Amino acid sequence: GWGEIAIGLTAFVAAAIAAARPTVDEWLAVWMAEAVLSLVIASSAMLLKARAVGASILSRPGRKFALSFSPPMAVGALLTAVLYRAGLAEALPGTWLALYGTAVMAGGAFSVPSVIVMGACFFALGAAALFGPAAWGDAFMAAGFGGLHIIFGAVIARRHGG
Repeated sequence: GWGEIAIGLTAFVAAAIAAARPTVDEWLAVWMAEAVLSLVIASSAMLLKARAVGASILSRPGRKFALSFSPPMAVGALLTAVLYRAGLAEALPGTWLALYGTAVMAGGAFSVPSVIVMGACFFALGAAALFGPAAWGDAFMAAGFGGLHIIFGAVIARRHGG
């Protein structure tokens, strides 16, 4: 919940910075830095929440989440390299959003129902980005990684204690 809100806020900053970058390399560097920062925030939030409820992050549900979430994320990393190398960076926002949505839906099978809904929203936004104007890429990224994280983070924090 609260970790997602923090990720959403940093994604809004990243979208603004990335949109102002003059080269694809600089744009990609901004989003890669945001991905690393998001991973640190998410991992820290999960550890804090697990400690608060007296559970291990390596519990059976935690392992199931990781095993379900990780494959689509790995595919996203592979496709990032392939699309960048092929000169198709404009396809990255839609690819990232759709695959992140897929990862969240898969991992969400072991979480509260709103997580699955969040994943479906990311997937739909990714599909829109893949077929929408390339110039809107950072706006799609801000809407997804910023807006959806904040909205669903607030829902999860309110309904499920943070």
